[in-house]
Amino acid sequence: MAANNDRVRIFDTTLRDGEQSPGATMTSDEKLEVARMLARLGVDIIEAGFPIASPDDFQAVRRIADEVGAANGSHPPPMICGLARANDKDIDAAWEAVRTAARPRIHTFLATSEIHMKHKLRMDPEEVVDRVAAMVSYARALCDDVEFSPEDAGRSDPQFLYLVLGEAIKAGATTLNIPDTVGYTTPEEYGALIAGIIEHTPGIENVIVSVHCHDDLGMATANTLAGLRAGARQAEVTVNGIGERAGNTSLEEVVMTLHTRRPLFGLTTGIDTTQITRASRMVSSYTGIPVQPNKAIVGANAFAHEAGIHQDGMLKNHMTYEIMRPETVGAGQTELVLGKHSGRHALRARLSELGYTLSDEDIVRLFDRFKELADRKKVITNADLEALMADELTHVPEVFSLDGLQVACGTMGMPTASVRLAGPDGTIQMHAAIGPGPVDACYTAINYLIGVPVKLVEFAVNAVTEGTDALGEVSVRIEYEGEEPVLNPHSEVAMKRTFGGHAADTDIIVASARAYLAALNKLLVAYDLSQPVLETVPATVGS
Repeated sequence: MAANNDRVRIFDTTLRDGEQSPGATMTSDEKLEVARMLARLGVDIIEAGFPIASPDDFQAVRRIADEVGAANGSHPPPMICGLARANDKDIDAAWEAVRTAARPRIHTFLATSEIHMKHKLRMDPEEVVDRVAAMVSYARALCDDVEFSPEDAGRSDPQFLYLVLGEAIKAGATTLNIPDTVGYTTPEEYGALIAGIIEHTPGIENVIVSVHCHDDLGMATANTLAGLRAGARQAEVTVNGIGERAGNTSLEEVVMTLHTRRPLFGLTTGIDTTQITRASRMVSSYTGIPVQPNKAIVGANAFAHEAGIHQDGMLKNHMTYEIMRPETVGAGQTELVLGKHSGRHALRARLSELGYTLSDEDIVRLFDRFKELADRKKVITNADLEALMADELTHVPEVFSLDGLQVACGTMGMPTASVRLAGPDGTIQMHAAIGPGPVDACYTAINYLIGVPVKLVEFAVNAVTEGTDALGEVSVRIEYEGEEPVLNPHSEVAMKRTFGGHAADTDIIVASARAYLAALNKLLVAYDLSQPVLETVPATVGS
């Protein structure tokens, strides 16, 4: 194949497939920060999004192509890739979004399994072959680097795959990606599928074979590694393994397996492993999806030891119970202590070490929040700063903002929340509500003022640091319960019905209200509901 024999390209799809996790929608600013982090991490290809999905997604991909994919001297930038279905309109949009990158790529796909062709595409196999040849050729006429994926390859007839992939190669595809779209295969099956493709597809020696596995049966990483051992030389992954349904192959698991077990696999990547933990925390903060404590590589307990026998062994030799050092993945480093006497320079330097790129305007705004927090806390930790960054850089257009909040709760009386919201035209609206707890009362009052049918599907509170003055993080997900159908007005792609919000504050009720409003604002902007809502909500509502 056309690849370094032992070099595996890392194709990161956190911003495309990863963002398809329910509630994981990111703003354009957040996507740009994640793309910058991925570039520092050393990924080879960034799949920046699905440009046809919405104008915002198109602009986000274009901005990443302009700013992250631009040539920067002797060090080549990552390829910037846009996803497109196998039709002219999608491919044109993808090309327009990525064309300014120094190394653009168009990734197009069409299903090849019998169940998808019959029930979703309603196309005969011959029509699929013709469409693949035509659309790959069309994409190649625009862009020198074209990737083709036969969707649901894991359940496709291998002989049919050889035919389709051979036509894609003839039409100009430079990378062939073999997705286990629904996470159906086992490692033995998937490895054999990749080996068969490499052996039987005409022209395969001129392209790179890629693997893309989902985790529905918990085998995404195992399947990916089986595909690499069978000869694939590109792995499609996401940070923290986020993605549709049960998620995608985890970047950190694949990279650290190849790194730790190199004598077994004999394969390398270009990843700077010391950036892995920072990338994980950034993606978790921006998507509102927490990393489970026992998650491999990046979980809070990945390098924690509590059992006495383990502690004794670690004190004598860390290799007794650790096959990796935490420093290798950027975890467990000494934290810079910041407090109320620290200045902007120290704050900027520490945030830079954490992987954030900030404008002067961002620093000014964040510094005010930092000082407010420092007045309430003696020590500001890295975790505090990352929580503030996730909160401050979530530039959701504020249809409504929290102007005031007061709660009463305890063993006497009913928990009550009085909420005051500011609308986009400056009008102030107030309402008081009761509930079984202060957060529920607060959300009931907000729901009354905004008047959009939603259901709270997830509410998570985490203390970022220890102590009674800890900064609390709140992540919520809400689900829109409006009338069907809900379609993006700019394309035929169905819009998300689930939205996430995130906020941090030393007052956990305030953080809860702000996180809920962040999710609601995303929903209002996405469905263009801000104007109708404002017209139906009275300017002032008493309790």
